[in-house]
Amino acid sequence: MAHLLGAENLSVTFGTRTVLDSVSLGLNEGDRIGVVGRNGDGKSTLMRMLAQRSTPDAGRVTRRGDVNVGYLDQQDVLDGDLPVGVAIVGEAADHEWASNPRIREIMAGLVEDVDWHAKVSSLSGGQRRRVALAKLLIEPHDVIMLDEPTNHLDVEGVAWLAEHLKQRWRPSDGAFLVVTHDRWFLDEVCTRTWEVHDGMVEPFDGGYAAYVLARAERDRMAAVVEGKRQQLVKKELAWLRRGAPARTSKPKFRIEAANDLIADVPAPRDTLALAKMATARLGKDVIDLEHVSYTPPGRAEPLFENITLRLAPGERLGVVGVNGAGKTTLLQLLNGEIRPTAGKIKRGKTVKTAMLTQEVRELDEVMDLRVVEVIQRERQVFNVGGRELSAGQLVEQLGFTNQKQWTPVRDLSGGERRRLQLLRLLVGEPNVLMLDEPTNDLDTDTLAAVEDVLDGWPGTLVVVSHDRYLLERVTDHQTALLGDCKLRGLPGGVDQYLQLRQAALAAGAGTAAPTSGGQGPQAGASGSAAAAGASEADKRQARKDLNRIERQLGKLGQQKEKLQEQMHEAGSAAQVDFELLAELNRKLQELAAEEEELEMEWLEASDVLD
Repeated sequence: MAHLLGAENLSVTFGTRTVLDSVSLGLNEGDRIGVVGRNGDGKSTLMRMLAQRSTPDAGRVTRRGDVNVGYLDQQDVLDGDLPVGVAIVGEAADHEWASNPRIREIMAGLVEDVDWHAKVSSLSGGQRRRVALAKLLIEPHDVIMLDEPTNHLDVEGVAWLAEHLKQRWRPSDGAFLVVTHDRWFLDEVCTRTWEVHDGMVEPFDGGYAAYVLARAERDRMAAVVEGKRQQLVKKELAWLRRGAPARTSKPKFRIEAANDLIADVPAPRDTLALAKMATARLGKDVIDLEHVSYTPPGRAEPLFENITLRLAPGERLGVVGVNGAGKTTLLQLLNGEIRPTAGKIKRGKTVKTAMLTQEVRELDEVMDLRVVEVIQRERQVFNVGGRELSAGQLVEQLGFTNQKQWTPVRDLSGGERRRLQLLRLLVGEPNVLMLDEPTNDLDTDTLAAVEDVLDGWPGTLVVVSHDRYLLERVTDHQTALLGDCKLRGLPGGVDQYLQLRQAALAAGAGTAAPTSGGQGPQAGASGSAAAAGASEADKRQARKDLNRIERQLGKLGQQKEKLQEQMHEAGSAAQVDFELLAELNRKLQELAAEEEELEMEWLEASDVLD
């Protein structure tokens, strides 16, 4: 495979800390590489150096003369005063780029719902991210470098980007390098992994799952070597402790060898080890939303309409949905921050909620405090696993070293703030924990440790996330907000959600290219070919089918509601019948599957009439 670019003895130092130490590596045609490592270990720094956006302290980056490199920074680098269309394609006329099917596919996948004439500064964070991606991907780069490309992307956006990168080049052509905490994305698109740690870059074959297995084997082998070395350390220390009179006769080289062994004992690694906190005991009733509707202030259309959701003790629910469908608002309703427009919310008497927001704004009031002081404000001593720990010992388990414990909160990185706030929530002993996009700013090691603690957390958990790996790892079932004011279960998980969204999009607008008067890259034609060619007899049959399906859906809705009430009653009984609950849940899943089939029939019939 032809060499594209590489690094020779690359070194970078920030202050007294060496981030990259004489790193040499190369990128060849056909490489699909994911970059992982702890926050602050130099992943983004390495990528900036390879993209020649920064200059190393020592060493150099080499590049084949004709190689075209595209680079997506974590930061928003678009000109906010430009219209979206100009930001993506420049001053090129519509016909100059719309005739290219690859560019049309990128536009449809990323910016279909974005106003083509809106200023970039008026867009949401997710929309700006998609515009920046579209601008990068329409260009014919030989190498693409993406720094956290999935930030602000929803599940659909992440799935589209993964598919695009897999299909962009032939297997032996092009190359990309991606830094991301999204482990599903790494597994889906990468064939090699670079781990950045301790100033070095260590390569592994395969995506994230293969990397985890290979690293586990490496750590196991290292543990064997370390065990042998520790035994030797003990022998040498015992030999040295045999008294001063005897020590004077010991050969000098033996004393030096022992000192070298002692000096070589590594410092404890900053591994996140969250304690499993004691939680207040939940009663049989948690939180029920019953026929709830909600219209945000200043908005004419409702965000939710007649939704019902019952949370059970110990339930683990994942929430996915399109941007703007109300995922965060749903958490705020459950948390009691806002009141519904209609319907009622029932909360158990012993319920104590805690919510991790996307912005971690809860830390604003303690920005001037140090890390350990934030936890000391909650309590001085904590009982964890039958042992009493001080606040300092507890935050050390969270990965804050002795030095880091005395860092002001305002000086922490985004990932460190999220870790601190999660610990702060857990020491408050809630029994209902709600996490709004908890993976933002966390590296893969931290995510794995957070998942480990959530595995053993005994309370009720509600997670809003676009991270498929996290949802499948820590939640037992998922529900979706599809932008139609409804809440629907997903027996098939995230894959079912993506199928529903594809079906909905296929039944919606057409795929005409944008014109100067369009609202977005897909503005123009609407309707479907099915409607255009349908006879009057077909349309009459379609109307009959719609009426029949709607009646069946209404009956199914009543049956589901009855089953949910039976499950609620069974779970609230003095003696819980788990076999009955399992049978009721099985019937509920069957109804959900039948409902999904009917909805697909409804969409097909609707296409005929559009």
